[in-house]
Amino acid sequence: MATVNPHCFLNLPHIPPPINRLYLPLPPSSLPSLSPHRKPERRSSLSASLSFSPATVSPSSSPFERDEAEEIESAVDGFFYLLRLSSQHHDVEVTRAVHASFLKLRVEKTKLGNALISTYLKLGFPREAFLVFASLSSPSVVSYTALISGFARLNLEIKALKVFFKMRSEGGVNIEPNEYTFVAVLNACVRSCRFSLGVQIHGLIVKSGFLDSVFVGNAVMSLYSSEDAVKVFDGMTQRDVASWNTLISCLVKEGLFDRAFEFFCEMNRVGGVEADGFTVSTLLSGSDSMRGRELHGRAVRVGLRQELSVSNSLIGFYAKYGDVKKVETLYEMMSVRDGFTLTEMIAAYMAFGMVDSAVEMFEKIPEKNTISYNALMAGFCRNGYGLKALKLFTEMLLRGVELTDFSLTSAVDACGLVAKKKVSEQVHGFCIKFGFASNPCIQTALLDMCTRCERMTDAEEIFEQWPSNLDSSKATTSILGGYSRNGLPEKALSLFHRTLREEKLVLDEVSLSLIVAVCGTLGFVEMGDQIHGYALKGGYSSDVGLGNSLISMYSKCCQFSDAIKVFNTMREHDVVSWNSLLSCYILQRNGDEALTLWMRMNKEGVKPDTITLALVISAYRFTESDMIGTCRDLFLSMETTYGILPTTEHYTAYVRVLGHWGLLEEAEETVTSMPFQPEVSVLRALLDSCRVHSNTSIAKRVAKLVLSTEPDNPSDYILKSNIYSASGLWHRSETIREEMRERGYRKHPSRSWIIHGNMIHSFHARDTSHPQEKDIYSGLEILVMECLKAGYEPDTEFVLQEVDELMKKSFLFHHSAKLAVTYGILTSKNRGKPVRVVKNVTVCGDCHEFYKYVSVVVKREIVLRDSSGFHRFVNGKCSCKDLW
Repeated sequence: MATVNPHCFLNLPHIPPPINRLYLPLPPSSLPSLSPHRKPERRSSLSASLSFSPATVSPSSSPFERDEAEEIESAVDGFFYLLRLSSQHHDVEVTRAVHASFLKLRVEKTKLGNALISTYLKLGFPREAFLVFASLSSPSVVSYTALISGFARLNLEIKALKVFFKMRSEGGVNIEPNEYTFVAVLNACVRSCRFSLGVQIHGLIVKSGFLDSVFVGNAVMSLYSSEDAVKVFDGMTQRDVASWNTLISCLVKEGLFDRAFEFFCEMNRVGGVEADGFTVSTLLSGSDSMRGRELHGRAVRVGLRQELSVSNSLIGFYAKYGDVKKVETLYEMMSVRDGFTLTEMIAAYMAFGMVDSAVEMFEKIPEKNTISYNALMAGFCRNGYGLKALKLFTEMLLRGVELTDFSLTSAVDACGLVAKKKVSEQVHGFCIKFGFASNPCIQTALLDMCTRCERMTDAEEIFEQWPSNLDSSKATTSILGGYSRNGLPEKALSLFHRTLREEKLVLDEVSLSLIVAVCGTLGFVEMGDQIHGYALKGGYSSDVGLGNSLISMYSKCCQFSDAIKVFNTMREHDVVSWNSLLSCYILQRNGDEALTLWMRMNKEGVKPDTITLALVISAYRFTESDMIGTCRDLFLSMETTYGILPTTEHYTAYVRVLGHWGLLEEAEETVTSMPFQPEVSVLRALLDSCRVHSNTSIAKRVAKLVLSTEPDNPSDYILKSNIYSASGLWHRSETIREEMRERGYRKHPSRSWIIHGNMIHSFHARDTSHPQEKDIYSGLEILVMECLKAGYEPDTEFVLQEVDELMKKSFLFHHSAKLAVTYGILTSKNRGKPVRVVKNVTVCGDCHEFYKYVSVVVKREIVLRDSSGFHRFVNGKCSCKDLW
């Protein structure tokens, strides 16, 4: 036995208590031996009389020894009491003090050791818990079970399993797992995805005869997928509400909502088992609108609505189905709220686009944690506030908030929204430095971020180094989207075919939508038709996102009737569907049809978004009559009528409309009175209008504004460089381009292409890489000569290079658009079909004029799609009326 030194507890080093630190009084009779007034001689004699070996108090023990034993037991009782208080008030220092006293006891108290292990683990100190366990000379099954359970709870599943193996190898016949041990170790198997090991433990449970235990049966169920879980459930002789909840939860996680509700109905028919808050909360997460409302009604009838978990789940359910009033009503009716409630409200407000309300809710959280920060950051990303998300991420780092995979994924997504190369490199470096870059979810997010931040080389490197043991379908989908966004549709198509052959791409709604978008970008209607047919056969025709992509694809391929047909056959539409059809009419330069569709949207109560209004404003450029007054009213009433503030895109569209109808002074006044600094895209719109209407005075003033702005992307640099070149300031033009190269910006070269023989035939200016180069150049020479005879005059003002006039004409004659149309004429056998050319930028004025003469010379219709829309050249005239 050991002497209990009162000073080992009473003389603790002073530690400033936290705000919630509770003074821990001992029960008056619990620790008599810890009185500081006991005589020193008494303590000395007590110490001398105790041994290190476990002692029992025999009837023949002296009264003094019995006194000593009683004092020890009384002290241990006091330690149990202190551990309970320490756990309740999260005060690890008290636990450490008890630990110190425990080590001084010469009589080993295994029960006290077990209590210490449990308390340390509850407080989140696994190392200390293991030290207590290691100090026990004869750990019991409770000791092992406490350690396994605690390790599993603290995400130390592998250590938990090692303790179980240690128990099996070292415990001997005297220590066999009990039902609590099996529950703990199965939990560790599930959390660590060691399912094969879990199956072996299931066999051991059957052999040990514990399968009749309800607790063990429930834990075994959680190990298996739905079908096997049902088999375990059916074989259980006893079930409680947790049994039903475990099975229902398993089915909901696997998306088997109908079966989950079938078991819920069966549960209600079985007597003696009542659904609880967990049942309702689980089912709400997988409910459609009708079932969710039925569950809400049931919760109210049986008195579960006031349960915190049910109320939180109802908030999530109504947020999912867009009922903001219901969400706010539920929140106001809640008598008790927790951090999860506020987090659910943040997610709900972000889903409704009510960012300010979400931020207010975040500020109300008294103790913000990783989950609340993640919810706000993800919401910022969802609503396009990349910069705010990055600022919040910085705040998390400064405050020492624990980062999770979800935190890093949102931060990386925010970089993609901001689209700043340097910022993306910093966040990428952070992920690598702290070992997050190998996480599959973060890897996919990093790949997508690189595609959005002009880092396609880095994106390709991540993709090519993708671990072979990991599913690469999401990464493939991401880089396909990157190629499409970065003007590399041929690479996207090539990768699509390659990954399809290698079975690395899962053809679902997302990947099909992406490849359909690529077909639209290329104008590859033949392949688009094939993908459409596959989608119909595969049962994807009801997907709204895929339908929207098909509308866009057919629009960009000049198959307008097919685009309208897809829209009309869709079962449901979202605002993107309407926007896609509006874009279809605008690509045709058919403003009147676009405005008719806009009137239909208003009649059907479709709420427009910011893109809708930009498209509708653009439609006024292409109306048969001047409707500038109506356009002006729409632009000026955007905020009051639709709650949408005009952005750069709206100003750009409006300035183009004003310029189209010759109101250049009003357009200039609109630009100079903008409430924020006009971006180069707005100024470019005004410059283009000045070119069309030959207004040099306003053009000079706008050019000065362009030159005074700080370029932010490659197109801004190119515009500044071209302005200097057009003014003959070659040195300044080259300086701008040099600065562009130093900042790592790269101009996407102008190119044109033809789809022929199910292949893409692409051309750059003065391109000599095509296999039929000689035939193309010979044909182009003849075509130019014939056009010159018909009256075509080369306009060398479109050559912004410091060369002589003869060389300028040579450059003009070998523009990519001229090479492409020549190849199209040479290879097109059906003279009744138009020659279709696609260009990745706006066609230059000289090529536009050349195409008009070509349509006369070859007596063919030529359809050109450039970044401004479609041009139909017939008998020397263009559908754009030379206003593009």
